[in-house]
Amino acid sequence: MAPAPRKGNNKLVAFTLLGVIGGMLGLSFAAVPLYRIFCQITGYGGTPRIDAGASPGVVDRTITIRFNADVHSGMPWKFAPAQKQVTLRLGEEAVAFYTARNPTDRPIIGVSTYNVTPDKAGRYFHKTACFCFDEQTLTPGQEMSFPLSFWVDPAILNDPDTRNLRTITLSYTFFRSLDDASMANAGPHVGRKQATP
Repeated sequence: MAPAPRKGNNKLVAFTLLGVIGGMLGLSFAAVPLYRIFCQITGYGGTPRIDAGASPGVVDRTITIRFNADVHSGMPWKFAPAQKQVTLRLGEEAVAFYTARNPTDRPIIGVSTYNVTPDKAGRYFHKTACFCFDEQTLTPGQEMSFPLSFWVDPAILNDPDTRNLRTITLSYTFFRSLDDASMANAGPHVGRKQATP
């Protein structure tokens, strides 16, 4: 007959299991923000870099940035870019605008996500200010313009996968909430605006 387990051993096992479960839960909450930071630093998955840094300099080669706007199926806003495209020199900072209107009779909160295509251009596309990932509230019938500033790193010319790119598309999608964005697999394309110094 086997000896009965000691109470001290049971408590140790229980505390160890609780610690492991707590650690796993904590890591699951940290995974998404850490992945976003990784994507913003590396440009992985078409995620534009978001920084307050200045361009390393302007070179005499142009690239066209096209703008796209979408709304998730649960979002009643009307949302569109104020311009279809802009052509700028590599390293040159530009400003563009998107416009959103709430056609309903009640206030609506929205959160936008973004991405760049082709994905391989994400690491060279730098946004220095944007409206992404912050809650925006529009009152009934209100229309609002959202600015963003950006530049394309001249280092794009040194990469054999991107040196022949002539066009990059920047897409924004508005959702009712971050949960909707997560359920729509916005994934690594979401990012938070960082304060400029």
